[in-house]
Amino acid sequence: MAKILIAGGTGLIGKALTSLLLEHGHQVLHLSRTARPEARVPTYKWDIEKKFIDSQALLDIDYVINLAGAGIADKRWSAAQKKRIIDSRVQGNLLFKQYIQEGKLSPRKFISGAAIGIYGDRGSEVLTEESEVRNDGFLAESCLRWEESIRTLEATKVPVAYVRIGIVLSTEGGALEKMLLPAKLGLGSYFGDGTQMYSWIHIKDIARVFHWLIEQESAIGVYNGTAPHPVSNKVLTQVLMKVKSGPGITAPVPTFALQMLLGEMKQVVLWGAHVLPARLSKSNFQFQFVDIDTALTDLVG
Repeated sequence: MAKILIAGGTGLIGKALTSLLLEHGHQVLHLSRTARPEARVPTYKWDIEKKFIDSQALLDIDYVINLAGAGIADKRWSAAQKKRIIDSRVQGNLLFKQYIQEGKLSPRKFISGAAIGIYGDRGSEVLTEESEVRNDGFLAESCLRWEESIRTLEATKVPVAYVRIGIVLSTEGGALEKMLLPAKLGLGSYFGDGTQMYSWIHIKDIARVFHWLIEQESAIGVYNGTAPHPVSNKVLTQVLMKVKSGPGITAPVPTFALQMLLGEMKQVVLWGAHVLPARLSKSNFQFQFVDIDTALTDLVG
């Protein structure tokens, strides 16, 4: 049994991962802006702006997992919101680095979330962890800054692993939850021409990836957290409409409408990347959901 500290433990992935770790007998603590040490999962205060972590959260920690960060599509990308998105990811990692270097925290491994947005808008090009990353827009730029902060922890000599997470499919939040709203009314909406590749992963599988990184001591460096078979946005929408109950039609949301609604944030839905989990596959990680039909049937059907 390991003692695991999670920042961002109440987010979409954090909740699924916490449940999985508890099922396997691990002890889990959360970091949050609000302390609840008596909760089922003891929660301790941290404040990245004030560079503070409650010392009670740091005792005998075996693994640190940082999933914290402001939602990339929570609000339109004003200058202030862009700064919030980057700072909420970068400053947390730098704070962990500081505490490790000061001897206040001594984990066996540091594990962080990252995102496939670092590859940029790449069309049908097949991408692995070895592929070139891009800095061609805020989405990619924020991911680059995020990973730079993760890699600074390597200077502490603590093993570091990080996961470039794809589009997480869950009915509890994220992209699929938003797609289900019009789908329940019979309208399946894809974005632009719908040809952009969506590299997705089932919520259960992304939680299992982080658990696997705990179990595999030698697993360090970057891993793509995506299912083995990406699909286009249009195909994902068509499968969703097929597996949900009731009739429906599939129709595009034009690019000009997305520009009016989202502004620069349209990158989130119009950019595509065909990302493969090459390192996980080479390590014989067993995905439970390898194709979109099985994943959406499990979640929606």
